[in-house]
Amino acid sequence: MRILIAIPHYYKPSHGFYGSHRPDPQPRIDALVQAMAALHQNFGPRQGLLDPPRRCLYETNGANSARLDIVLCTTGSDHLIPALPANLFRQHETSAQPMLLGYEAHAVLRDGLGQYDWYGFMEDDLLVPDPMFFDKLAWFQSLGGERAVLQPNRYEVSIDDRIHKLYIDANLAKPELSQPYQDITRRPRIEGKAFNRRIGFQRVNNPHAGCFFLNDAQMRKFAAQDYFLDRSDAFAGALESAATLGVMRCFETYKPSRENADFLEVGHIHRRYIGRYVIFEEGAPWRFKVVKPTG
Repeated sequence: MRILIAIPHYYKPSHGFYGSHRPDPQPRIDALVQAMAALHQNFGPRQGLLDPPRRCLYETNGANSARLDIVLCTTGSDHLIPALPANLFRQHETSAQPMLLGYEAHAVLRDGLGQYDWYGFMEDDLLVPDPMFFDKLAWFQSLGGERAVLQPNRYEVSIDDRIHKLYIDANLAKPELSQPYQDITRRPRIEGKAFNRRIGFQRVNNPHAGCFFLNDAQMRKFAAQDYFLDRSDAFAGALESAATLGVMRCFETYKPSRENADFLEVGHIHRRYIGRYVIFEEGAPWRFKVVKPTG
């Protein structure tokens, strides 16, 4: 298996909403290293089983092992590349506007066509925790066909709040943001059986997860669309559009249903919602108020 992952990466301290604007760079460094390391640890070939009597290591997980290439797309000098372990990635330098870096990542994926089995776009603070991630994507495609794309559910975790795991990409408050680009009444649900249970997948009005993953045939189809690299900001903004809009227009997008939300998921390393955007009310276990973040 061959996997290409393109990640837009930008950092310039200011007072913006996104993590790339925070005054302290260390959390961004830690998150990006964690994100890249998890990809290598779960899918890369450098995995071993210790055999102390023979003082050696045995290669392990060969059935899942992949050739993995991670490309960080940057613009100008606004990045944290010097602080990152060089063995985890290669850099793709551009002069793009920062908010449009995601589309530079799309171009990297297009330029890799024919060389990989899977093409992934990820924001730079996402964690892929599951070694069977791509096996699950392939299994889903056996159910839905190549016109269907499964988006993971994105979550945050906590050990000191009322909820330990929170899926953060809820239904849109303004469904009209996605309605022009998809019809979720078309084949609204797909089901299959795996691990001795029924697994459900649902069309949703918010397919955003900060990422997408396509096989070679899907990537070729996406790259052939007239809106590919159009640099649109029509879905909530340029960053969100790069992660979601083109895929939503090109394919039928699904997420694992609520009853089995963890079938395919990615972690949001920076907690933006738990304890900051979502504040639980005292004495009401599942009631919360929404607080607009500051700083």
